[in-house]
Amino acid sequence: MTIQLSQYRHDDLPEIRQTLIDVHADAYADQMDDPFVQRFPWFVDHWGGRADFSCIIGWDGSEPVGFAYGAPAVPGREWWREHVAEEPENPSTFSLSELMVRPKWRKTGTAERLHEALLTSRDEALAVLLVDSTHPGVQALYESWEYRKVGERQPFPDSPVYAVMLRSLTPAASEAARG
Repeated sequence: MTIQLSQYRHDDLPEIRQTLIDVHADAYADQMDDPFVQRFPWFVDHWGGRADFSCIIGWDGSEPVGFAYGAPAVPGREWWREHVAEEPENPSTFSLSELMVRPKWRKTGTAERLHEALLTSRDEALAVLLVDSTHPGVQALYESWEYRKVGERQPFPDSPVYAVMLRSLTPAASEAARG
């Protein structure tokens, strides 16, 4: 199986929106009765509506296998700051909103490839993401990718409680992300 990665931006959202929704429906097939999970199209529109939106989709031929997307945090409004004792010298942050792989392609290295492809060319010093606290295996996976848990957050009344995870994207930010 050869997975091809393609990059998309804000202007591509009309072309990829349904693909993202379809991958999500497959990845969360057993949770589609959850109202929070059902709101995924709103999140696609929210993030995809940002001019600086970035998305990587993995393809096995013409079949989408997964995706990763996000956008830079608004400077000065990096919400993760409340979870760290000392603000890093460079707090510029890329917010990784979603990383999703369809069940058939899980445990193949696809998630890491999507993740790294999304973050590899970023100019920001840090990456932040949220992981459902009831999924310690997923949190451990991100820790193996050099993220560290800095706190917990429930961004919506009907959302899970998430682990707030931070990672350096530059050597200069490494100490702050660890610290």
